[in-house]
Amino acid sequence: MTQDQTAGPDAATETSVPWRPSRTVAVVLAGGTGTRLGLGIPKQLLKIAGKPIIEHTLAVFETAPEIDEIIVLMATGHVDDARQIVEKAGLRKVTKVIEGGDTRNATTRIALDAVGPADCNILFHDAVRPLLSGRIVRECVNALWTYDAVDVAIPSADTIIQVDDNDCITDIPVRSRLRRGQTPQAFRSPTIREAYRIAEDDPDFAATDDCGVVLRYLPGTPIKVIDGSDENIKVTHPVDVHLADKLFQLAAAQAPRLTDHRSYSEELTGRTIVVFGGSYGIGHELTELARRYGAQVFPFSRSSTGTHVERAEDVEAALTTAFEATGRIDHVVVTAGILEKGALAEMDEETMDRLLQVNFVGPVTIARQALPYLQQTKGQLLLYTSSSYTRGRARYALYSATKAALVNLTQALADEWADVGVRVNCINPERTATPMRTRAFGEEPEHTLLAAEAVAQSSLDVLISDLTGQVIDVRRAPGDGPTPTVPGQSGPSQVEAPASTASAN
Repeated sequence: MTQDQTAGPDAATETSVPWRPSRTVAVVLAGGTGTRLGLGIPKQLLKIAGKPIIEHTLAVFETAPEIDEIIVLMATGHVDDARQIVEKAGLRKVTKVIEGGDTRNATTRIALDAVGPADCNILFHDAVRPLLSGRIVRECVNALWTYDAVDVAIPSADTIIQVDDNDCITDIPVRSRLRRGQTPQAFRSPTIREAYRIAEDDPDFAATDDCGVVLRYLPGTPIKVIDGSDENIKVTHPVDVHLADKLFQLAAAQAPRLTDHRSYSEELTGRTIVVFGGSYGIGHELTELARRYGAQVFPFSRSSTGTHVERAEDVEAALTTAFEATGRIDHVVVTAGILEKGALAEMDEETMDRLLQVNFVGPVTIARQALPYLQQTKGQLLLYTSSSYTRGRARYALYSATKAALVNLTQALADEWADVGVRVNCINPERTATPMRTRAFGEEPEHTLLAAEAVAQSSLDVLISDLTGQVIDVRRAPGDGPTPTVPGQSGPSQVEAPASTASAN
């Protein structure tokens, strides 16, 4: 149990007996039924970013060094579902998954019994707050060296009004003193036990907040408030699902990056990567970079190997070639794509068909053919979208539409393939200096474009990460030039644009 025992300048008066907890227990409250979301399953079982919400939440405590044990209080009838998630995710700190009570108070009492009588730190956290940060967990636990109870809250950005039974304003509290409560709420176990013991004698006892129980029944007990975060939202309403999903995307925008060439070599040596669209642009740079780190890379494209990504027989032949050469396929990357500009009403049938076939049917075909190989290695499929996926652009409507489709395909397949251990992610690069872009838009100022090498490096970081179901934004940092150097590379690679095609295939 790692804890910082240094008290802050605003510490409460020390008690005569030093606090010596036996352990720190995170109690994850997962008793919700998803009624307000209109779901047929508890909201904590809903998948976001490729995993059930409760799995994201439990993972925070699993990786927090301050937490020794996790107990899950699950909704009636879904205990087995939670146990399966825990087992599949390998969450070793979870010691109990038990059924919660009919109310929040009843669930807390069940949790206290499950924790046992020994003095310990207890953190109660809503299962449907999956974006909890390690910083908040750490500060809660550290505060318990000084305080008996700790709450988490953020300032209110809105003015709060108080109304009467007729919905008329009766008061407007000073906003600077108001906070919006979050979880976890943390306690020394004797404190929360005593508060609930006293509450049992109150016939009117009803609360939805454990700090509120301490405040009411142990009024002399200071409750320390630490700063929460705007991202620590509670998934309660339908819009919260979309917000949480986007927040996970933003959190994953920077995939973990290793520090040196040796680290990348240790990760990639022995892996087999198949790159469709590997002759030019991002696909070419990824091929060269991965090879330098020891991966066995097989690039395929229409121009170099005669591989048409929309043809199932071509895709299968490419995958077979790689598999027969190495006996495995760890990653399949699809950078192939074409960009044809023009008003939709003026575009000929042949051009429209080519756009749809290469940009969408191709990735779908590759996904279907690649799954059996990726299942064997618990590997990853990596797709590429465009910033235009969030809002279609005039004069390349079909291109934008196919890129939006790839985002949905990524998220759907990550969910669909989670049970077989195959990850699916999608790279969303800023405007990038590639032959395809030059063909479509002509020469552009270098300082306005991201280097293909930088996108390749970020792609490699995603491939060796545990991410799934993510749309990873790749952006130039302020002041970055168009061709930053990547680890193990002395300078940017130069890529010649093909003379006759606006294609990355």
